Order: sequence, then C-alpha cells, then structure tokens
Amino acid sequence: MRILVLNSGSSSIKYALFDMTQQSVEVSGLIERIGNKASQHKYQHKVKNKLEKKALKLPVNNHKQGLGIIFNILSELNLIQQVSDLLCIAHRVVHGGEKFCQPSIITPEVLDEIKQVTPLAPLHNPANITGIEEAMLYAGAVTQVAVFDTAFHQTIPDYAFQYAVPKEWYSKLGVRRYGFHGTSHLYVAKQVANDLKKPLQSLNIISLHLGNGASMSAIKQGQSIDTTMGMSPLEGLIMGTRSGDLDATIIFYLEDKLGMTSTEIKNALNSESGLKGICDESDMRGVHQLAESGDKQAQLALAMVSYRIKKYIGAYFAVLGSVDALVFTGGIGENDAQLRASCCSELKLLGIAIDENKNQQVQGDLNCIEDESMPVKVFVVATNEELEIAQQAKECLEAEETV
Repeated sequence: MRILVLNSGSSSIKYALFDMTQQSVEVSGLIERIGNKASQHKYQHKVKNKLEKKALKLPVNNHKQGLGIIFNILSELNLIQQVSDLLCIAHRVVHGGEKFCQPSIITPEVLDEIKQVTPLAPLHNPANITGIEEAMLYAGAVTQVAVFDTAFHQTIPDYAFQYAVPKEWYSKLGVRRYGFHGTSHLYVAKQVANDLKKPLQSLNIISLHLGNGASMSAIKQGQSIDTTMGMSPLEGLIMGTRSGDLDATIIFYLEDKLGMTSTEIKNALNSESGLKGICDESDMRGVHQLAESGDKQAQLALAMVSYRIKKYIGAYFAVLGSVDALVFTGGIGENDAQLRASCCSELKLLGIAIDENKNQQVQGDLNCIEDESMPVKVFVVATNEELEIAQQAKECLEAEETV
C-alpha cells in the first residue's frame, strides 16, 4: 500500500514514497531548477538499513519530464512496476481558501475550485496546480488527492480569523486569516499526544514551526483556534526574508516618501525583510555566527525574533486558558538550542522552563526538554509534513469508501 506525495514548486518537485503498512518512507527526493541547464535530482533511499544518497545533474525541461524521472526511479528501485501500483498520489496545496477544510479527491470540479482561490496564494498555488495537472496526465489511472496547508486552521473561530475592516472585504473578497503550515502543526501535535499517551482532543498545545518561514498555532483540544500567519504567509513572526507583523501605514508612507509601487513594497516585505532586512543575513545559522563575532545588528535580530515569539506564547497562553505542551519544530525549531532557550527564558510564571542540558542534547525525532519541576511540557519534534499528507490522503480514501 504505497502513496506518492508530491510538493510542486514553480521550478521544483519534492517527493516521497511511503509504505503505509509500515508507516515508513521508501524513497524521497527533490528535483530542482526545472527549466534551467543546472537542474539536478537528489534522492535518498534505504539499502539494507543504510541510507544511500545520490545527486544527479541532468536536464529537466518541465514538470512532466520531472515526473517521468521520479517514476523511473521508483521502477528502477523495484518499488513499483507501474503507476497503477500506487494507492494514490497526494499533492500538497498551499491554499484551500474557505472551501477546503479536509483533504479532497481531485476531480475536474475540485481542480477548478483550487484555481479559483489562486489569487489568495499567487506565489504557491499555480505551481501546486501545475504538479496536479501533470500528474493527472502522466498517471491518469491513479487517484489524486489534494491536502491543504490551510485546512487545519479552518476551525479558527470568526472572532479570531476576521480582520476589523469593511465587512464586504471578507464576504466578497475573502479577506481573512487563513493560516499555513497546517500539516506540520497537526503532525507534531499528534506526536506529542502519542508521547503523553493522551487523546489529542484532550490537550492544549502551542506549536512553533520555525524555519525560513515561521508560524505558531494555538491548539485547543486538538483543534487550531488561532495562528500567526494571516491571509498570506507574510503576517506574524519574523522570518528569514519576511517582515511578519507591521503597521499597514508603513506601506502608505513608503509610497509617499519613496514613490515605491505596491509590487516593489510587496517584494521588499516578502524577500528583503525579516532577518535579511535587519542584518543582511537570512539564514539563522549565519545570523548566529555574526552575532557571536560581535555584530550588533545580528544580535538585535536574534533579540527581535525571540521577543516576538515570546509575545505570542503569552498571547496564546491567554486564549487557551491552560497549556499542556509547547512544541518546537521546523529546521530552526529542531536545531537551534540557543533560540529555544531564549524563547523560554523568564516564562516560569506561565509554568514554562527548560532543562539546558536536555536542550543541548536534542537528537532523534522527539525530545522532552522541560525542567521537570515545571507543569508545561516542552518538546522538540522533527516534523514530517510528507508523512502527514500521506496519512490524510489515506484517510480521505477510506472515508470515501464508506460513503
């Protein structure tokens, strides 16, 4: 019982093949720089319990050719003989708007509805749609399932997702908080519940997905009730190149003072801000190196990032009422002990403190790093969005069979 998960970007395809019986990944890879002479294919798979990695430089002109390369690898590794051996192909779709609160089997009607919400995610959904369309052409006999980043956050109540703007902006244009990283927030929340041996529906969790893109989610009794990202992934925490929260008046000020166009401002806030805007370095590892060398702007960037996160921890503690666990995930959340310590410092009043020895010795998929005298558990969990997508796709097919 195998499911192929595809995450299609404008010039890339990330993929993973899962054996759902064993809940294990059999091969995963990335085809990048599609349409560029420098395109390449990196993948890894297990051979006799050892991980074998390969990197191949080869021309990949378009997504169709990329899919052909993926299926050839699956065949060469004797994982499938033909595409119809797959239970389904599951696609990550960034934005599902209000229409999609669950995974959906992709029909022409569903695909059309995904296209209709594309204006809400112009940088992501078109690439996701390209991947879907090419997969449907290449493997038409295989069921295709869409799993949406925004779906987990569709349980957020209206008083939390609506903005205080003219109501027609919401009713006619869909202006509201949607939230992202939903598959990651849900996956790590499930892992925490499993470790605590409690139903997810009984837990209140603050989830921090910290990577180049970063967001937090307040999870009450297993459901998202608030999240830091908004109508787009720009709002909320300070990120690698995104500003996060800011006063909207800044946009008008830049238009008046510098004559910047809306496109120029949008590009600046998404691609030239965040860590990069503060200290000219978007990679958190580089920021730490600069800070350690005495760079004042890098030190300021680290202080700003942890301060913003701590503000949201306090806010989410208030809306949840009580918190069972705080969980760090994502590339930065899983690997940056210094940032974790900074985010949790001076929070003993909330019942949050970490054991620094445990914090420094994080390894593997799940670690508990809290000070055992504190009531709130603090976890570091390796996220696995692809596995969560595969599991949701499987559940979608099973639910369809019972109808």
